[in-house]
Amino acid sequence: MAEKLKILACPSNHGGCAYYRILLPMEKLAELYPEDVEVRWDDNPLGWNADTRTETPPDFEYENIKWADVVFTQNIHNFGGLYTAQILQKAHEFGKFTHFDTDDLLTDLYGGHRLFDVYKEQRLDEVTKYIYNNVDLVTVTQRKFAEYIHEFVRGALVVIKNTIDYSLPHWNLPKAPKPKKLTRMGWVGGIHHDVDVKHFAGVPYVVNQKVGKERVHWGFYGRPIMPTDEKTGKPKPDWQQDVWDGYERVFKTGFKGHRNYTVYPAMAPNQYGAMYTNIDVNLAILDDNPFNQSKSEIKAIEGARYGVPLIATNVGCYDELIVNGETGYLIDPKNPKSEWARIITKCIKDPKHVEEMGRNLKLLCDDLYDINKVVGGRLDLYRDLMKMKEDALKSSQGYQAPPLTQPNVKDTGVTLDNPLSK
Repeated sequence: MAEKLKILACPSNHGGCAYYRILLPMEKLAELYPEDVEVRWDDNPLGWNADTRTETPPDFEYENIKWADVVFTQNIHNFGGLYTAQILQKAHEFGKFTHFDTDDLLTDLYGGHRLFDVYKEQRLDEVTKYIYNNVDLVTVTQRKFAEYIHEFVRGALVVIKNTIDYSLPHWNLPKAPKPKKLTRMGWVGGIHHDVDVKHFAGVPYVVNQKVGKERVHWGFYGRPIMPTDEKTGKPKPDWQQDVWDGYERVFKTGFKGHRNYTVYPAMAPNQYGAMYTNIDVNLAILDDNPFNQSKSEIKAIEGARYGVPLIATNVGCYDELIVNGETGYLIDPKNPKSEWARIITKCIKDPKHVEEMGRNLKLLCDDLYDINKVVGGRLDLYRDLMKMKEDALKSSQGYQAPPLTQPNVKDTGVTLDNPLSK
């Protein structure tokens, strides 16, 4: 019997991005292939003091890194970019296969991003390029993302799509009964959409005028729970509340009198499905910038489980799933807001059309994006790449993984400065 593949999974945090990119996939791999793989979890494989963020103690043994065959981390760790790079550097020193995954384009962060100044001050673009340049495997969410970064990648560059565990209870709830002659529009978002939501200002107001407020309800999902002061027990707003205050000012532009919208609280990643039980049409409003062009189609996949079609700005990779009039609608970012109002109005006036598009999208996604059906491909990928690396090292050749996805992976001759030495 072959030895189990030992994977050390080092999530950057335990938020939504980490959930889809490392937490869920590695949990499922261990669950479905227990004879083939063993996964260990370590949020702090370098042994830093979590309170002071001081460096690794001199006597630290790196037990988990030494144990592993594969060391896998993703995005920027809560301890910072250099910490992320050091995980992979230490794994390389011990001869481990290194895997870095990201679902955010960090090498070209747009100026309107709330964390732009922080990213620049910490030189996270340089750190990320260095990581790309020095690991065995880089994985991203979609084709356009790969095209943006392929010049920095010297190992294997592979697109691994976001997938959902459709076996979880919250992806199998009954749909909330739809009120007669009412269409429930839903926007589900996090805390980095300041630039995006501005493109939607006034659209609900126009639609209300066209169809009547009684025929549409607007749901805005994802507001973080208000933190409280430990001593007084009173609300203690933080910057995330400020973000959502700004969102609400945009979304309710023009609302007067009858308030046909509701702001709903955020939920845990493994409970996202509950939000879509109360949505008939899913909305994804995005600014046209490289960061958004690199985003995955996760919103389409989430809504699809409950037969909810998507109306989205045509950026990112929604064009791989959304066909106008069949699974939803894509709106060119150059089009005026009136185009959003026109298409939304059309959907409200033709609920059977909405239901048909939702059924089509569900059939597509239930087959392609169920992690229980596709996660085994990760095991095959690791084995294939590790065998290639082993063969190259035995033949005394420098390891260069062959192209595994478009765009072609190639050695660009780029040698980047090590930010760890600065």
